Amino acid sequence: MRAGRITQWALALVTLVWAGTAAAQSDAPCRQALALGLDVSGSVDEGEYRLQLDGLAAALEQPEVLRALLSQPARPIQIAVYEWSGPSHQRLLQDWVSITAREDVSAVADRLRRTTRIKADPSTGIGAAMIFGQRLLAGRRCETLTLDISGDGPANTGPRPQDVRYLSGFDGITINGLVIGAGDANTDLVAYFKELVIHGFGRFVEQAADFRDYEDAMARKLLRELRGVVVSNLQPPHPPTGQ
Repeated sequence: MRAGRITQWALALVTLVWAGTAAAQSDAPCRQALALGLDVSGSVDEGEYRLQLDGLAAALEQPEVLRALLSQPARPIQIAVYEWSGPSHQRLLQDWVSITAREDVSAVADRLRRTTRIKADPSTGIGAAMIFGQRLLAGRRCETLTLDISGDGPANTGPRPQDVRYLSGFDGITINGLVIGAGDANTDLVAYFKELVIHGFGRFVEQAADFRDYEDAMARKLLRELRGVVVSNLQPPHPPTGQ
């Protein structure tokens, strides 16, 4: 009987230790939650799909990006990746992962390289993609919340991005853009993203000349975001009274 009580106490102690460890992990400081949304609409062919996913994988593994990701392992970056097209298609490719070691980056990169394309709505629903990203970021206990939207064309279906970004759920979220190409005769894509898509303090648009340039453009964008984590969490100063 006494041995049974000792066993029960031991089990209780193990349970308490496990619970305490899990709580400590969930409360671990996070300096930035970064959700990356990749455009897989009908304008993106199979080769461009691969250039985009493999380009993100390679960008994460570039030495300078890797150093930035791992610069503060006690305050890690958290990353999630999803693809989007029309309002009915948002697919999570990588659920949230804390980047504390090189192996974490390698695992994300390998997952992206193994991902294959599935049939999806061919339209371009940037607003719906933004809403999906906001829901991913909701509840992240990080100092900075960042949503990245990559795209090679303007929205043509679903909620308008210029309406979505001002919904209350986007308070505290910075939305950056990665434009692929320059647009067509009717749309200056960089200007479109600057005017209608990006949002929040420190927002910016990076540009890739085409999908072959996606890796380097993504690396530039990641470095700018990772190096700007501290200042992006500051509030812009209030103007002096009377101005």
